[in-house]
Amino acid sequence: MDPLAWEVIGVIDTEGDGADWSFPAEPGAVPAARAAVRGRLREWGLDSLADITALLVSELVTNSLRHATGPIGVRLVRPAALGDVLLVEVSDPLPDPPRERIAHPEDESGRGLQLVAHSSRRWGTRPGRNTGKTVWFELAVPD
Repeated sequence: MDPLAWEVIGVIDTEGDGADWSFPAEPGAVPAARAAVRGRLREWGLDSLADITALLVSELVTNSLRHATGPIGVRLVRPAALGDVLLVEVSDPLPDPPRERIAHPEDESGRGLQLVAHSSRRWGTRPGRNTGKTVWFELAVPD
């Protein structure tokens, strides 16, 4: 199935130096978020960041699906606004921050935040504007 066929609740803003989407808390949010992120990075000429950004967004959206209900927000801030970094944010209505855990070799889950921590320049969490939380990470933009 075409990942763009999945529902997007809303495209909040895709002009200028940022792009925001809201996805339903359903399994289709993961491929839809990946496709939206890849498409925007391609439009910005940042194809070299598409694979790692899509992977990390997939992990964070999956975490949101597992632990929260309600819409999942994905936001990109273009490097032109921040210098040499791409800022990526994933928000959900659950206020509890995610916890990095140690996954054992036989575990089938539990590595998402480790991937984010090891693949990004910086990452963290912050409370949402009204409710929930945002998990963010920065990726260095190659020269």
